[in-house]
Amino acid sequence: MGRHPDVLWAQRSEKVYLTIALPDASDISVNCEPQGLFSFSALGVRGESFDFSLELYGSIVPEGCKTKVGLRNIVCSIQKEQKHWWKRLLKSEGKPAPYLKVDWNKWCDEDEEESPSDSTSVDDDDDDDAYAGEDDGSSDDEGMLYLPDLEKARGNLR
Repeated sequence: MGRHPDVLWAQRSEKVYLTIALPDASDISVNCEPQGLFSFSALGVRGESFDFSLELYGSIVPEGCKTKVGLRNIVCSIQKEQKHWWKRLLKSEGKPAPYLKVDWNKWCDEDEEESPSDSTSVDDDDDDDAYAGEDDGSSDDEGMLYLPDLEKARGNLR
């Protein structure tokens, strides 16, 4: 039996995003079944086996499931069969496994999804690209919040 990598999830009305934290993974296998079964397996950098299966809350479209492999993680975009918000990620109502966590950096509430600036295209693949470009939730911009305003600092020196 393999180990479980950390998995972060977020959703939109038409998709679920899973970010699997597994740096330098190889032999990656992702399988999506219409009834909502998602399976993942890969080898870690030291050859250890990682795998898990999820019975998702609703049905999915296997042809609409995409996987993008990055240096630090694997991002899976899973197309829902029906465009609506799921109450939770998994079909079962119990507490999810400890390796499953909400991706608060990517999360979008139902009422926030449709803003006037988002009305260009309902099914735009650029969304997936933007999501995949961000890896593990760490952001270089976080430190920018505390940098002083250099223009003001220069003005005070004069």
